[in-house]
Amino acid sequence: MAALCSTAEHCESDIRRKLQLSKLPADDIQAIIQRLYIEGYLDTARFCRAYANDQLRFAHWGPVKIAASLRQKGLPDHDIRQAIAQLPSSELHDVLQQVLHSKLRQTCQPTREKLMRFAMARGFAFDDVRDAVDTIFCHEDDD
Repeated sequence: MAALCSTAEHCESDIRRKLQLSKLPADDIQAIIQRLYIEGYLDTARFCRAYANDQLRFAHWGPVKIAASLRQKGLPDHDIRQAIAQLPSSELHDVLQQVLHSKLRQTCQPTREKLMRFAMARGFAFDDVRDAVDTIFCHEDDD
């Protein structure tokens, strides 16, 4: 497990699931996980930061969806909040714009409501989505 954790960030629940598949006794699983923490192979804060950055950059998820996914993995709320707070606001804005413009190209008759629902489903906050959509439709009205 140390070799696996040294190649990429993993969270405790993922490692625990892998160990349970190997049919190890629960005491052994707990001992392995404890040792991974002690030796620095597992770190919840580090995992949250890496996961949040990856999901923003590669999956184009917003902070709401990223936080929900991290909660689902059973990670501590303070690590989740900290990881979300460390996401660069300029990058969040750029990804939101990218998501909206991508949807605009795919949709024949885009409406504000459709774009807002889509972006919010991707995990972006209502106020940010509303501002971005209003900006898009204001620019279209100028044309």
